[in-house]
Amino acid sequence: MWIISYVAMMRPGVIAGELLFAALFFVLGAGGFVAARLCMSPHRAGRLRAGLAVAALSATINLLLVGSLFGRDTESSIWSQLAVWVGGLYGASLVSGAVGAAIGSCGTRWTLRVSVTALCASITAATIFLLLLTGGLVTGLEAGLAVPDWPNSFGHNMLLYPLAEMKGGIYYEHAHRLYGMLVGVSAISLLVQVMRCERSGVVRALTVVGILLVVAQGLMGALRVTGTFTLSQSAPDLAPNTAIGVAHGIFGQFVFALFCLIAALCSARWKSPATPVASGTSAGRRLCTLLVAVLFVQLASGAVYRHYQVPLADAAPTYPKWAMHLHLSWAVVTFIVTVFTGLRAMRFAKSLRPLPQLGHGILMLVGVQFALGIGAFVFVITRRSLEVPTGELIFTTLHQATGALLLATSVLVCAWWRRLTVLSSSV
Repeated sequence: MWIISYVAMMRPGVIAGELLFAALFFVLGAGGFVAARLCMSPHRAGRLRAGLAVAALSATINLLLVGSLFGRDTESSIWSQLAVWVGGLYGASLVSGAVGAAIGSCGTRWTLRVSVTALCASITAATIFLLLLTGGLVTGLEAGLAVPDWPNSFGHNMLLYPLAEMKGGIYYEHAHRLYGMLVGVSAISLLVQVMRCERSGVVRALTVVGILLVVAQGLMGALRVTGTFTLSQSAPDLAPNTAIGVAHGIFGQFVFALFCLIAALCSARWKSPATPVASGTSAGRRLCTLLVAVLFVQLASGAVYRHYQVPLADAAPTYPKWAMHLHLSWAVVTFIVTVFTGLRAMRFAKSLRPLPQLGHGILMLVGVQFALGIGAFVFVITRRSLEVPTGELIFTTLHQATGALLLATSVLVCAWWRRLTVLSSSV
């Protein structure tokens, strides 16, 4: 629903906007449908309650966005607007969820074949990936400083910043902050689920670390804008920090990889005592670790290249050539190491899932990433105008997002390689 709302706010047109608005209710109805099918209650009333619970939870989380709609009707008091918007939100959500649940309760129940905790971790990872996408758009549009203060937005409470003022780069920067709040809610929910249902000390520790990293990531995003902890909007009190912006971009991708790892550790496959074990070598494990290190260097060089641009008054910004050369040359090293790791992972038997499948995945991702990198490079070096071309925005954002997927998949290859293999004497 947040993805659909994000696209709708880009003002795609009247017809497209109406279709997206209708899609919001369709998604919520689908949530009620799935909840009813998965509900263990043998009674239809129990399945309906499950759909209503999904709708109520959705509406509660969406309260994060309702405050931006206040103030549009200047003739109404804040309390009357609150009653209308909150009441309408819960009413529409409950109706949509109930309709979906009513349809879903008529069919055969489904069986959830994945761990609930693993599913929660996957959802958290998905919200972080969306945060990376919105952050990529902010960087691509050169709108990182469109909102000068934090945690406020132009002096407004972040949750109450008027929708009517979210235009241009301000919208993308402010929406990125709101997505950060969604990540926080998801991470806290995962922590509660892990503490309730997981006995593994490693999983619990990683989840706590994940929460701390999410907080740290948010603080780095703030300090990138203000340079110091202040509520001031005055330029003399602010010192935007590009170095923190680079760290913010790199750090976010590792947070995404961490929550993907948590999802793997919580999966039934990982916990299965009957998991088949294959013979492996220390060289294979070192290769996986090397791949993660190589990807880190590539990620860092790309972040430096994007953030350390030099804006010009009437032309496209210039970029540090050393970072460009490092990123391009290291791409060759990254490609070779990724291909070797992927091919080696694919040599394992298919029964050792998901290791060979992940090996195939990183081969596909590195191919897509290489193509996106070429496209992004061409658009960047041929740009002549101050305005960011749509092609450049699409290619650079997708290039960054695919890089995050490649890093996370490589971390999973590294983890599953150790889980599914035992060291042999051969090298």
